[in-house]
Amino acid sequence: MSNDVAVPITVFSSPLCGPCERMKAWLTERGYPFVVRDVMMDEEAGELLESHDIRSTPVLQVGEQFVIGLDLAAMEAVLSTYAP
Repeated sequence: MSNDVAVPITVFSSPLCGPCERMKAWLTERGYPFVVRDVMMDEEAGELLESHDIRSTPVLQVGEQFVIGLDLAAMEAVLSTYAP
């Protein structure tokens, strides 16, 4: 099953973050292509989250929308708004 989403999907993650790994697995299982940005290694990624007053991981970004934490219902809702 492939889900073609018209906007980029980004997972903001940090090392040894169990919920981050579960978020990535959930997206992979559903066929969503995504990019991972490690906020500990990618200063720009950390600054982007901080500019949105987000200080924890995981964070899912779909287009201009952010889902903070492993909130599967919110993730499904945001992703469904971008489904072709």
